[in-house]
Amino acid sequence: MPKTWYEGPYLGNGRLGSGIYAEPGAETTAIRFNVQHSEVQDHRPEFGSLFGLARLPIGHFTLEPAGTITGVDWRMRLHTAELQGTVTTSAGTLTLRAFVQSTGDVLAVEVTPSAGEKDFRWVFHPAEAISPRAAFKPLPDGYTGNPPAVVEEHGRATAAVQSLLAGGSHATAWCERTRGAARTLYVTVAHSHPGNTARARALRTVTAASALPYPLLAAPHRAWWDRFYRRSFLSLPDARLQRFYWIQLYKTASAARKDAPVMATSGPWLEPTPWPNTWWNLNVQLEYWLIHGSNHLELDAVTRALSEFREQLSREVAAPYRADSAGIPRTTDPQLVNGAAVADGGYGVGIPGQDPPTPEVGNLTWALHNVWLSYRHTMDRSVLRDTLFPLLRKAVNYYLHFLAPGADGRLHLPATFSPEYGVNAPDCNYDLMLLRWGCRTLLDSARELDVHDPLTARWQEVLARLAPYPVDENGYMIGAGVPFAKSHRHYSHMLAVYPLYEVTGADATERALIEKSLAHWVGFEGALQGYTFTGAASMSALLGKGEDALTYLGQLMSRFIQANTMYKESGPVIETPLSAAQSLHDMVCQSWGDTIRVFPALPAAWRDLTVHDFRTQGAFLLSAVREGGRTRWVRLTSEAGAPCVVRHGIEGAIEVRDRHGRPLAHEELDGGAVRIRLRKGESALITAAGDRPDLTVRPVAANGPAPSWGLPA
Repeated sequence: MPKTWYEGPYLGNGRLGSGIYAEPGAETTAIRFNVQHSEVQDHRPEFGSLFGLARLPIGHFTLEPAGTITGVDWRMRLHTAELQGTVTTSAGTLTLRAFVQSTGDVLAVEVTPSAGEKDFRWVFHPAEAISPRAAFKPLPDGYTGNPPAVVEEHGRATAAVQSLLAGGSHATAWCERTRGAARTLYVTVAHSHPGNTARARALRTVTAASALPYPLLAAPHRAWWDRFYRRSFLSLPDARLQRFYWIQLYKTASAARKDAPVMATSGPWLEPTPWPNTWWNLNVQLEYWLIHGSNHLELDAVTRALSEFREQLSREVAAPYRADSAGIPRTTDPQLVNGAAVADGGYGVGIPGQDPPTPEVGNLTWALHNVWLSYRHTMDRSVLRDTLFPLLRKAVNYYLHFLAPGADGRLHLPATFSPEYGVNAPDCNYDLMLLRWGCRTLLDSARELDVHDPLTARWQEVLARLAPYPVDENGYMIGAGVPFAKSHRHYSHMLAVYPLYEVTGADATERALIEKSLAHWVGFEGALQGYTFTGAASMSALLGKGEDALTYLGQLMSRFIQANTMYKESGPVIETPLSAAQSLHDMVCQSWGDTIRVFPALPAAWRDLTVHDFRTQGAFLLSAVREGGRTRWVRLTSEAGAPCVVRHGIEGAIEVRDRHGRPLAHEELDGGAVRIRLRKGESALITAAGDRPDLTVRPVAANGPAPSWGLPA
């Protein structure tokens, strides 16, 4: 029996989520099914994002058998996103299956009891509607929890209605139906503010769902997941990492939808945590990176939310700058609101050169890098035109208010904050790196959109005159006068290396700087955490060091990843295992700098590997196979007709053919790359000259056995 959140199975759809494990303090008599929802929050901005706008716990059901629990045999089936198995008790067995609807908001749990367990029961336990941060930090003056939920009977359905002091409510509605030997519990959650429509909506939803037996309700859910997994395929010979990777795809699609709130620190699930909202100085960015290569842009809530709530981004900077600038605080609710600056209640954008509040001003620019990735992987000009360009212009404008020339003729920034290091620094690398990327991207975007922007000359000036990144004998510093001198989990001082790829090791000097900075960063034990090692793995992959990348991922797995692949620090946080999947992507394919790199950083043990419909920048779908330590074939399909340069890794002379097997014009470049002109919808197949490999996409054999994730059987 899993005893904690970090051991048990979990279900979700980006909104409704459930984690399943033994009821604390009643491990042999009850099983907990959490009920949480990413839209359920408080609405008291005067108490800040982490108290007054915090996500609120909802409650949980307990499955209480007639007998004492003696064991479980459960499997979380990724393909259908269903929990299936048996609970054995001193009185008999309970055979169960459960899922959270992929396209609705219903948790369904079907239980078929043996004769001795026919009297098992479900009990709902409403949670106290107070910010989870209250268990970790002092309450702001005047802050109290919301009143207790009221449980109401509505015919065959029951509702627990939680009124909010700020107005509005959320409601959990459920009912149980018996069909033959099986009893099915149907549960839903609805939230409303400032109105009180939650009860009525929840009751309508659960009544409609309960009219369908479990198999009929599950059919469209299973079809959705089948389509989801077929959008891409990656097969590695490392069985442990292979399983881990597919679980992260399952986890992402359980936690994210384009039209759902941007993932909070723990996704749609909510366990005790000091971080009950959305975090923008690393967490959000890492959470969504893997959607690009895995070909799952349908999960991109970041682009949607930044566009939908763009006016709020201007309100989050100080009043004198709102007319032309924008920023995003460290913490927000789903509508990107930070709320009042109360002690331990939220962290605003701040003003460079001033403290308090802490001037952490680069978070919007970094979040917009995610939007840029979505644009580059789809070449959807509407993303560039309507969201990225106008918002990045405002994010960069905020910096421009504070740039000033120094005695050296360079443009310098006053003191700002490098996330989590704890010291403000002028010419902070976090901000210089983001500002340089932002100005370069604005110039590129303006050319692409044929926009003649009056700020063009200013952006060009910034690129020409911006202060160089502060470095010392150990590599990148935090900022001018502030060396990197203590253990620090965050790579905020190295963003130009990863993920911005502004510094790539193009020459020996640059490569040595990256290597020195990386070694110095991870050389301080003490404060390192899981995402330290995913960042280090991806930086190693940039340098082509597959063995180092694998070693860093091994450190992550052995030291930080929990039994069910979740991750914890002071509470559950979801970004680290998801970013580990991106580190695997970076080992298998990189497409920065207008070049697609196939298998750029594989360890020697990965002699066989298959990737299919991997999405790259330029909107290409890549399929490739490696056999016996060499790349056999590479196929690229263009979705946008963008320029195509690929470093294929095939030794010796090559052939390039179209989808009909006809020779395709191409230009061979230095470094084992080839330029191919592909129109939208066209494909190119690259093989060794004279080779006619089998183009079947199939999984590769594992190098050896590995245990399944989860608790051992």
